[in-house]
Amino acid sequence: ARSFADIGDIVRGKDLYLGHEQRKKELEEKLKKIFAKIYRDLTNDRTKKVEAEKRYKNDTENYYQLREDWWTANRDQVWKALTCSAHNTEEYFIQSEKNTQLFSNPRCGHNKDGAPPTNLDYVPQFLRWFEEWAEDL
Repeated sequence: ARSFADIGDIVRGKDLYLGHEQRKKELEEKLKKIFAKIYRDLTNDRTKKVEAEKRYKNDTENYYQLREDWWTANRDQVWKALTCSAHNTEEYFIQSEKNTQLFSNPRCGHNKDGAPPTNLDYVPQFLRWFEEWAEDL
């Protein structure tokens, strides 16, 4: 679930990782272009134009609100993309007695209803890092 939450941070422009500064800038520029296109598509659609312009009028440089809305609307699809082809013995999600993480359920989504986990998705990244570091002790 951590990597899923990290993807959410990256999409929403909240990633704190400071390594590889050039790659981070390149990724951020690509994300801005992607969300600029989504914004253009929304504002070119007569049925969505007024609402989109009203909601995102002050956010057309980095598109943070649009990115947040996109993540909220599509996080379940990102979760499925991460888990549906993963074997149920892949290391992820539930702590076992051998200090590895296993999927909780061998179904697509790998939890009881197939929905993405919410326990880490909106936890600030630096707090997730503390938890990860504590696991290594």
